Amino acid sequence: MTPPQGLDTHLVIHRKTFHLDITLTATPGDVLALLGPNGAGKTTALRALAGLIPLSPGSHLHLDGTPLDHTPPEARPVGVVFQDYLLFPHLSALDNVAFGPRCHGTPKAEARAQATTWLTRMGLADHTTTKPRHLSGGQAQRVALARALATHPRLLLLDEPLAALDARTRLEVRAQLRHHLAEFEAVAVLVTHDPLDAMVLADRLIVIEDGRVVQEGTPADIARHPRTDYIAQLVGLNLYKGQADGHTVHLDTGPAITTTEDLAGPVFVAFPPSAVTLFRDRPSGASARNLWQCQVAGLETHGDQIRADLTGDLPLAADLTTVAAAELDLHPGASVWATVKATQTHAYPA
Repeated sequence: MTPPQGLDTHLVIHRKTFHLDITLTATPGDVLALLGPNGAGKTTALRALAGLIPLSPGSHLHLDGTPLDHTPPEARPVGVVFQDYLLFPHLSALDNVAFGPRCHGTPKAEARAQATTWLTRMGLADHTTTKPRHLSGGQAQRVALARALATHPRLLLLDEPLAALDARTRLEVRAQLRHHLAEFEAVAVLVTHDPLDAMVLADRLIVIEDGRVVQEGTPADIARHPRTDYIAQLVGLNLYKGQADGHTVHLDTGPAITTTEDLAGPVFVAFPPSAVTLFRDRPSGASARNLWQCQVAGLETHGDQIRADLTGDLPLAADLTTVAAAELDLHPGASVWATVKATQTHAYPA
């Protein structure tokens, strides 16, 4: 029988103060993004896949049906793009990319010919003789990617590949990286803390908190159905958990929220900060549905708007224009009334 293609792994790593226990599966052509707060275990998982961290008992790591649990890093069909790229400073872009094939026994001339092809594909045909110190951040990232791909890996690992770029370069390189990953015929695993990188580059998101997978799915599903506070903050939603009784959700801590969904049992309720309307005085004629008295705990610029952090009946975030914030005379400690229409909430089973 033909062995199953792709990645099939259960990573178990026990340290004195940290335990990682996650399962990852992917078929060739899949791009997985590992998301999570600092210390969640994302980079630990990536290093374990590369063979740089030993696995604990109970683990397995199969790639295209072949066990790699005890295979040394240099013998694994794995390419890695590190956060700081780690290009050899004394080598040209061409020789950096040729390094991998040379290590696999490819003759020098052939390795350099392959490297030239890869650099051309990356749009760097005019930089083959350039040393890393003379490359821009985006160019260095593409050389690092070419070096990783030149060995034709069956697993490509990318550790925060855009983190070292400025905002303008990041936009351009993200689009280029998406194109190259779309052409990659094996499995790619991306570690990032940036939700936009994950949403744009990945087919599936794996959210890790405290060494465990807390949610996985397509970017659209994760964005619409967050299941932890971290994910809700990541995608910019207010999130609450409670018990649904028809169109009313009684929160575990706090008041009730009226929704358009008719559900029963444990649910989550989410709505964006832009759905919140603020008043300094209680709106006349307003019913008690989704109306809460709050206090402004803090204000900060959020894009071209002001985000108000509110406490009180229901802790929440509200977005409003600079003009609206000025007209309401918002400041820390100010008392406000917050409303959200039922049609702007979204309830789903917990």
